[in-house]
Amino acid sequence: MTTTVTATSTARPAEAALTVPSRVLGEHAAGALRAEALLTPKPGLVDGRGSGAHDDMTLAALLLSADALALPIARCAEAGAALPLGCDLRAAIGAVGRAGEQRMMAAAGGVNTHRGALWALGLLAAGLAATGTATGAGRFAARLASLADPAPEAARRLSHGARARLRYGASGARGEARRGFPHVTRVALPALRAARQAGHREDVARTDALLASMATLEDTCLLHRAGREGLHAVRRGAAAVLRAGGSGDDRGRGLLDDLDRLCRARRLSPGGSGDVLAAALFLDSATTAGWRN
Repeated sequence: MTTTVTATSTARPAEAALTVPSRVLGEHAAGALRAEALLTPKPGLVDGRGSGAHDDMTLAALLLSADALALPIARCAEAGAALPLGCDLRAAIGAVGRAGEQRMMAAAGGVNTHRGALWALGLLAAGLAATGTATGAGRFAARLASLADPAPEAARRLSHGARARLRYGASGARGEARRGFPHVTRVALPALRAARQAGHREDVARTDALLASMATLEDTCLLHRAGREGLHAVRRGAAAVLRAGGSGDDRGRGLLDDLDRLCRARRLSPGGSGDVLAAALFLDSATTAGWRN
């Protein structure tokens, strides 16, 4: 089934409502995941140079995973367009997400490549389908994520991020969603667009958007690997690059190289910020004429 999304938002007059087939939203999501994976360099993350801080992931696996998630994210959009916000929609999104994870794992050879991104982009796709704007999508996603998944198997799962939340009292991906993805809509997406407006190349704009998230996000991927000290080290390094003028500045590029060496040496992976960047690219491409390549 392909549902056409037609919505009128009252969130902000400057935002035109979308009329986008759910299939196309799925394609935008896969494109955003591919763009995030291909962006190089990314401190600690898989990119065009290699596996970063990971032993079990490759760029090829990430690209296969990205393509595999187009369908489940499109189905999240279909559900968001067809069902009112409530328990039935939350149950539908949960079922699509679990099936999507299996599809992702099969495509990536059993590796968890994009679980956090599927959560974020799935909720935002449902929000775009229901409201038609990026602002509305964030608000809708917050309300949807605040509802409990009624499936019994949902309560039994304990991911690395969930363990980090319990150990460090972090809000994690769940808290980010329940607040309407502020690091997507109020940090990474504005940074991406501001860098473009300043005349930077697209790769520089995307890298600076990633760094903007890394400088502030309480990333449970980093907490899981290296505790609060590792999280703060990455935050400080990302903030230093931005203070020096960003990744397009000579001094900023040098500090980015320093941060990359730190992440690789200490096996620090800011995977949460990678998901934030993918979600920002998704909202950007789905709500505009598209990005520059």
